Amino acid sequence: MQSLEEIVQKLESGEVPLEEAITLYKKGMELSSFCHSKLQDAEKQLISIIDRDGNEKAFDPTKGGNSNA
Repeated sequence: MQSLEEIVQKLESGEVPLEEAITLYKKGMELSSFCHSKLQDAEKQLISIIDRDGNEKAFDPTKGGNSNA
């Protein structure tokens, strides 16, 4: 995450030569994709719950509070 922030700061400064800017942009996109993937994995873990029998069930946060299932 820190690497991505550093890349953004360098690109926003406008003082990076074109070739370096292109390289930084590509690296930034790779890091952004990696972070997005990790966040999706974490989200999948958070929206999954285990019922009383130990079976995984999908959790729908739009249905509100705790279920008694």
